[in-house]
Amino acid sequence: MARRFTIREIGRQAGVSDATVDRVLHARPGVREGTAGQVQRAIGELEAQRTQLELSGRRFLIDVVVDAPSRFSQAVRSAVEAELPLLRPAVFRARFHLRERWDEGGCARALADIARRGSHGVLLKASDTPEIAAAVAALTDRGIPVVTLVTDLPATRRLGYIGMDNRAAGATAAYLMCAWLGARDGSIALAVSKGSFRGEEDREIGFRSTLRTLAPGRVVHELPGSDGMDAIAERHLAAALAEHDDLVGLYSIGGGNSGFIRALEGGARTGTVVIGHDLNQENALLLRRGALQAVLGHNLRSDMNAACRALMHFHRALPGEWVPGPSPIEVHTPYNMPVPAAR
Repeated sequence: MARRFTIREIGRQAGVSDATVDRVLHARPGVREGTAGQVQRAIGELEAQRTQLELSGRRFLIDVVVDAPSRFSQAVRSAVEAELPLLRPAVFRARFHLRERWDEGGCARALADIARRGSHGVLLKASDTPEIAAAVAALTDRGIPVVTLVTDLPATRRLGYIGMDNRAAGATAAYLMCAWLGARDGSIALAVSKGSFRGEEDREIGFRSTLRTLAPGRVVHELPGSDGMDAIAERHLAAALAEHDDLVGLYSIGGGNSGFIRALEGGARTGTVVIGHDLNQENALLLRRGALQAVLGHNLRSDMNAACRALMHFHRALPGEWVPGPSPIEVHTPYNMPVPAAR
C-alpha cells in the first residue's frame, strides 16, 4: 500500500521526517512504536483519500482535531472523507487528530505541533480553555485559519464557527420535553459530557431558560460530567435515580446514551422521556427501539463541506467573502430517520 505514495507524501501526512518514514517502511530500528504507528495511520489516511490525490487543482492540506468519544470522532472523519472529492475547484487532503480523552494539555500540544509544521487550516472541536485559546492564537499568528465545529470558541480569533445554534437546540429540547411530559409530575435530569465545551453550556442555557417559560415548576437535576463515556454515564444516572425517585425526563446534552439507558432499564424506569443529540449509529439503534424519544442533530457532511469552503475563501480559492450561518437543527424520531441512519 505504501508504494502508491512517495516518502515525502507519507512524511507530510504523518508529520515526521522523510528519514523516519524510510526507516518504518524498511523495518529498520531506531523508531519508537508510537511513531511507527503514526506512519502506518498516515498511509491509511492517504489510501482513504487516494481519489483526491489523483485530481488536479489547487491543493490544500488541512488538520481535523476533535476532542470527543470515538463514535462522534469517527462520524466526523467519515463526513470529511465523503466530502473531500466534492470540493471543487480545490483538492483537499486531511490529517486527523482524534482523541476520546486528551491528556493534560494534549490537545493544545497537538495544535502547537500543527502550527510548527504548517497547515492550510484546522477544523477544531475542543474545550473552551485558556490553553486552547492560546493555541488558536498561535495558529492564527502563523496564518493558519481555525474553524470551530459543533462547539464554538467565541473569544478566540477563529475564522468562524460551523454547527447548530446550540441555545436554539437546547430550547428545542425543552419544548419537546414539555410536549411529551404534558401534565405528568416529576423532575428532569440534565447531563453534559464536559462543562468546558461551550456548545454544551449553550444548550443547557437554552434548555433551562425555555423550561422556565414553559414549565416554571419543573425541577432540574444536573448530573456530573461523563466525558460521553457510557460506563460513567450509567453510574451517574443510577446514583441520581436512587436519590430522586420522581425523575421522569432526561436531556442528554453530550453523550453516553447507552449507559443512561442501561441505568434506566436497570432501575425499571423505562417510562422516562429521553432526548439526546447526534444521530450516530448508537443513537439510531436506541431511537429505533424506543429507548430515546428524539435525537437532535445536524448534517455533518454539509457542515464539513461548509468548513472546507470557509478555508477556500480564506485562501482566495473561491471569490467573495464567507458568511457563516447556523446549521439547520434536525429533529429525528423513530419514524423519520434518514437512510443510512448514522452519518
